[in-house]
Amino acid sequence: MQTSQQRRAHASARVMSTFLTGMGVLHFAKPRPFDGLIPRKLPGSPRTYTYASGVAELGTAALLAVPATRRLGGRVATLLFLAVFPGNLVMARRWRHRPWKFQLISLGRLPLQALLIRASECIHRHA
Repeated sequence: MQTSQQRRAHASARVMSTFLTGMGVLHFAKPRPFDGLIPRKLPGSPRTYTYASGVAELGTAALLAVPATRRLGGRVATLLFLAVFPGNLVMARRWRHRPWKFQLISLGRLPLQALLIRASECIHRHA
Protein backbone atom coordinates (compact mmCIF):
# COMPACT_ATOMS: atom_id res chain seq x y z
CA MET A 1 0.00 0.00 0.00
CA GLN A 2 1.32 3.43 -0.97
CA THR A 3 1.72 6.24 1.51
CA SER A 4 0.38 9.70 0.74
CA GLN A 5 3.97 10.87 0.12
CA GLN A 6 4.47 8.10 -2.43
CA ARG A 7 1.20 8.97 -4.18
CA ARG A 8 2.24 12.63 -4.32
CA ALA A 9 5.68 11.69 -5.62
CA HIS A 10 4.18 9.51 -8.36
CA ALA A 11 1.69 12.22 -9.35
CA SER A 12 4.48 14.81 -9.38
CA ALA A 13 6.60 12.51 -11.52
CA ARG A 14 3.81 12.16 -14.09
CA VAL A 15 3.24 15.92 -14.25
CA MET A 16 6.97 16.67 -14.39
CA SER A 17 7.50 14.02 -17.08
CA THR A 18 4.76 15.58 -19.22
CA PHE A 19 6.19 19.08 -18.69
CA LEU A 20 9.73 17.99 -19.53
CA THR A 21 8.56 16.13 -22.62
CA GLY A 22 6.82 19.25 -23.90
CA MET A 23 9.81 21.46 -23.18
CA GLY A 24 12.22 18.95 -24.70
CA VAL A 25 10.21 18.81 -27.92
CA LEU A 26 10.08 22.62 -28.01
CA HIS A 27 13.89 22.76 -27.90
CA PHE A 28 13.88 21.03 -31.29
CA ALA A 29 10.71 22.47 -32.82
CA LYS A 30 11.44 26.12 -31.88
CA PRO A 31 15.11 26.30 -30.81
CA ARG A 32 15.72 30.01 -31.42
CA PRO A 33 14.20 31.35 -28.16
CA PHE A 34 16.23 28.82 -26.18
CA ASP A 35 19.44 29.83 -27.98
CA GLY A 36 19.03 33.30 -26.48
CA LEU A 37 19.09 31.89 -22.95
CA ILE A 38 22.52 30.32 -23.33
CA PRO A 39 25.19 32.36 -21.51
CA ARG A 40 27.48 33.93 -24.12
CA LYS A 41 30.59 32.94 -22.21
CA LEU A 42 30.04 29.24 -22.91
CA PRO A 43 32.23 27.88 -25.70
CA GLY A 44 30.64 26.69 -28.93
CA SER A 45 27.31 27.31 -30.56
CA PRO A 46 24.24 28.15 -28.45
CA ARG A 47 22.24 25.77 -30.66
CA THR A 48 24.38 22.86 -29.47
CA TYR A 49 23.44 23.67 -25.87
CA THR A 50 19.80 24.09 -26.85
CA TYR A 51 19.71 20.66 -28.45
CA ALA A 52 21.70 19.07 -25.62
CA SER A 53 19.31 20.47 -23.02
CA GLY A 54 16.37 19.22 -25.12
CA VAL A 55 17.87 15.73 -25.10
CA ALA A 56 18.46 16.00 -21.35
CA GLU A 57 14.85 17.03 -20.76
CA LEU A 58 13.49 14.18 -22.90
CA GLY A 59 15.77 11.66 -21.19
CA THR A 60 14.77 12.91 -17.75
CA ALA A 61 11.10 12.76 -18.74
CA ALA A 62 11.55 9.13 -19.76
CA LEU A 63 13.23 8.25 -16.45
CA LEU A 64 10.36 9.88 -14.53
CA ALA A 65 7.69 8.15 -16.62
CA VAL A 66 8.88 4.61 -15.89
CA PRO A 67 8.23 3.40 -12.33
CA ALA A 68 11.45 1.35 -12.25
CA THR A 69 13.60 4.42 -12.99
CA ARG A 70 11.47 7.09 -11.30
CA ARG A 71 13.70 7.47 -8.24
CA LEU A 72 16.76 7.98 -10.46
CA GLY A 73 14.67 10.33 -12.59
CA GLY A 74 14.01 12.49 -9.54
CA ARG A 75 17.73 12.87 -8.89
CA VAL A 76 18.49 13.55 -12.57
CA ALA A 77 15.68 16.14 -12.66
CA THR A 78 17.25 17.94 -9.70
CA LEU A 79 20.58 18.09 -11.50
CA LEU A 80 18.89 19.25 -14.71
CA PHE A 81 17.02 22.06 -12.95
CA LEU A 82 20.24 23.18 -11.26
CA ALA A 83 22.07 23.12 -14.60
CA VAL A 84 19.52 25.29 -16.42
CA PHE A 85 19.22 27.84 -13.60
CA PRO A 86 21.98 30.07 -15.05
CA GLY A 87 19.91 30.32 -18.24
CA ASN A 88 16.97 31.59 -16.19
CA LEU A 89 19.23 34.22 -14.64
CA VAL A 90 20.40 35.26 -18.11
CA MET A 91 16.78 35.53 -19.23
CA ALA A 92 15.86 37.72 -16.25
CA ARG A 93 18.83 40.01 -16.91
CA ARG A 94 18.25 40.27 -20.66
CA TRP A 95 14.50 40.84 -20.30
CA ARG A 96 14.77 43.59 -17.68
CA HIS A 97 13.96 46.30 -20.25
CA ARG A 98 11.05 44.49 -21.86
CA PRO A 99 7.40 45.21 -21.03
CA TRP A 100 6.41 44.27 -17.47
CA LYS A 101 4.59 41.08 -18.57
CA PHE A 102 7.81 39.65 -19.96
CA GLN A 103 9.76 40.75 -16.91
CA LEU A 104 7.21 38.99 -14.72
CA ILE A 105 7.64 35.78 -16.72
CA SER A 106 11.42 35.90 -16.53
CA LEU A 107 11.45 36.68 -12.80
CA GLY A 108 8.74 34.12 -12.07
CA ARG A 109 10.93 31.37 -13.47
CA LEU A 110 13.46 31.85 -10.66
CA PRO A 111 11.27 30.73 -7.71
CA LEU A 112 9.61 28.16 -9.99
CA GLN A 113 13.02 26.54 -10.37
CA ALA A 114 13.24 26.14 -6.59
CA LEU A 115 9.80 24.47 -6.53
CA LEU A 116 10.81 22.11 -9.34
CA ILE A 117 13.97 21.15 -7.46
CA ARG A 118 11.97 20.51 -4.31
CA ALA A 119 9.46 18.36 -6.23
CA SER A 120 12.20 16.39 -7.96
CA GLU A 121 13.89 15.68 -4.63
CA CYS A 122 10.53 14.50 -3.24
CA ILE A 123 10.24 12.14 -6.21
CA HIS A 124 13.77 10.88 -5.55
CA ARG A 125 13.03 10.21 -1.87
CA HIS A 126 9.55 8.73 -2.12
CA ALA A 127 9.08 7.12 -5.54
